[in-house]
Amino acid sequence: MTPDTDEKFYERADAHINLANDQLAGVSRGKASASMMFAASRFNAWVSAHDFESGADMASKRKEITEYFIGQYRAMLDTNLDNYIENFEAFMNPKGNT
Repeated sequence: MTPDTDEKFYERADAHINLANDQLAGVSRGKASASMMFAASRFNAWVSAHDFESGADMASKRKEITEYFIGQYRAMLDTNLDNYIENFEAFMNPKGNT
């Protein structure tokens, strides 16, 4: 766990992943992924808006907001890509199936 997480961090993340996995019954992985990314961006815009008194105030910090979230996403994606690269066989063939 990183310093920015709490004891329920992974439980909440797993709930989102489980929802996306449930949606795979009706759409491709790419479409489920795109919906999840859109939802995350929409939620993060809403979270960010709570720090401002007006749209103009928020617009003045747009670059910083964007850089923060892109940086966080990049770090998380890099960590997860490294995890999949290092554990590819175990993750993609968990029962030794080929």
